[in-house]
Amino acid sequence: MAAADPLGIVPGHLPPPPAGRTFVAAAGKAAASMAAAVEQNWDAGAPLEGIALTRYGHGLPTARVRVVEASHPVPDEAGEIAAREILRCVRALGPDDLLLALVSGGGSALLALPADGIPMADLKQVTSHLLRCGAAIQEINTVRKHLSAIQGGQLAAACRAPVLALVVSDVTGDDPTHIASGPCSPDPTTYADALAVLAKYSIEPPLSVRWRLEAGAEGRTAETPKPGDPVLGHVQTRVIATAHRSLEAAAERFRNAGVTPAILGDSIAGEASEVAKVMAALAREIRKHGSPWKPPVALISGGECTVTVRAANGRGGRCAEFLLALAIELEGVENVWAIAADTDGIDGSEDNAGAVITPDTVARAGLKGLDARALLAANDSYGFFCALGDLVVTGPTRTNVNDYRAILIA
Repeated sequence: MAAADPLGIVPGHLPPPPAGRTFVAAAGKAAASMAAAVEQNWDAGAPLEGIALTRYGHGLPTARVRVVEASHPVPDEAGEIAAREILRCVRALGPDDLLLALVSGGGSALLALPADGIPMADLKQVTSHLLRCGAAIQEINTVRKHLSAIQGGQLAAACRAPVLALVVSDVTGDDPTHIASGPCSPDPTTYADALAVLAKYSIEPPLSVRWRLEAGAEGRTAETPKPGDPVLGHVQTRVIATAHRSLEAAAERFRNAGVTPAILGDSIAGEASEVAKVMAALAREIRKHGSPWKPPVALISGGECTVTVRAANGRGGRCAEFLLALAIELEGVENVWAIAADTDGIDGSEDNAGAVITPDTVARAGLKGLDARALLAANDSYGFFCALGDLVVTGPTRTNVNDYRAILIA
């Protein structure tokens, strides 16, 4: 987590103050800590103001940048009001000013300013469907960018001042267009792409959403700024924190403890329970045959799995679901432990960052009358690990570089 802490990372990327004003527009789960880092390292005599829009419970006390909390992952009216004010302030900046955009994961839902003609209730509805259908975050953001008045490069396009965007990445590939739906980045996707995502997952959107997307696909509504568009020629973007840097920090920690670290990548995606099957097969191969690494070894990975929620009352997130499936696959295998947690401190729908499993997880569950397979089918990984006392609860970390997974084979 220290490798992704904005308080330590942001200061090295700050520019000198401009001749005019500096407005901070921060959005995401790291927004408050990024804004605090700017305040702590900005010239006291230089004008500085702004709004940091973050998830409920993720705020920090600040003096010059106002922190606003709103809903995530489904947007709400508090986010809409703050996003509208951010856009108004950005439009008022002039050539001698600076827009300092602080972008992090979670900003897609928080920076929720629906495009004209789309009520917030309709944006909430389509967002909820997208979150439950198993769509990848890139697909979800393709739709959100085309329902927004501020995402998909539109915030920067509305600004006459130079723009510096500092980005904490929570997506595989670290492409700024997908982080918080890229408010300052060109958008390579189209309205037609957004319609294709809805069709792929059999989502029937509200009429206001369908009308907008169809109007855009037919050329009756302007597209978001595309790569190479001169309207974004005044924008500089820096990705300052990534999942891979945190994986490297974890690898060093294991190495110092005498355990061989094997980084499997920061871009692992797919259905969480299916990813668990692949990881379990690799762990069994190492445990039984010492190949391709001899124990002790730690399999370290990041990325963003998905969960297709089939149960009406499912509880938990992709990290806990991954672990529950992994525990089932590794039942009876000795000397294997694992942790999976979201680096923002929130895994899905509850208050935990993730969970841990031990070699006897399924056996201990059985003694408590828990049916691991039934709870996995019910998407109730939270209930499973809560009953065992094996949740990882950190509270908000105020950063976000996606999921962290480590499987230790002793």
